Amino acid sequence: MRPRTDEWLALARSVKGFMPDDEGLALYQAGLVAARALTPTRPLLEVGTYCGKSAVYLGAAAEESGTVLFSVDHHRGSEENQAGWEHHDPAVVDRASGRMDTLPWARRTLERAALEESVVLVVGPSPVVAAQWSTPLALLFIDGGHGGEVAWADYRGWAPKVAPGGLLAIHDVFPDPADGGRPPYELFCEAVASGHFQDIPELSCGSLRVVRRSSEPPDATEAPGADWGPQASSA
Repeated sequence: MRPRTDEWLALARSVKGFMPDDEGLALYQAGLVAARALTPTRPLLEVGTYCGKSAVYLGAAAEESGTVLFSVDHHRGSEENQAGWEHHDPAVVDRASGRMDTLPWARRTLERAALEESVVLVVGPSPVVAAQWSTPLALLFIDGGHGGEVAWADYRGWAPKVAPGGLLAIHDVFPDPADGGRPPYELFCEAVASGHFQDIPELSCGSLRVVRRSSEPPDATEAPGADWGPQASSA
């Protein structure tokens, strides 16, 4: 039986992760707006799955809107998730390899949410997947690694693939450096300054910022990421 929306949202709150509930609900609403705004319906895609918290918020929106969420992650953890760092969780370390492996956690989350037909887990490095991706997106959610090189690679690889009228959501955008790392904020600033996107404050919440694609996508022959932000780490 298909869960009710309130059951999905309650489950999302219980999953391991770093997204406050109000930002998760805003992400869910952004997913609904994006999926229903474009004809034909386009898929949603997130970069950064971890244990599946945001995949439930966006997966619920995809299910309700008749589309699909693709969730891209290598499942070995970002730099800030590794041993010795603030956000390390020993529970997600594979005992056999000693490496982080959040894929089993994400799979269990989607099974519990009955979203396995609406959320497709794509396991691999984000830039590698992006280089082969050609389907325009209704919504792109960037919430992968927050290091400069990694974050900019996600933006350059995926932002050009947002369909005109589609949405780009970026998590952990903190204007004050005292509140968090700079790369997500720099990505948001670049998106607006580039002219490719327009800020949509009414869909944003806390550190979740949402912008709408306003320009036509680059020509298919254009080099991936050309003219889409710094070509090297901003760190």
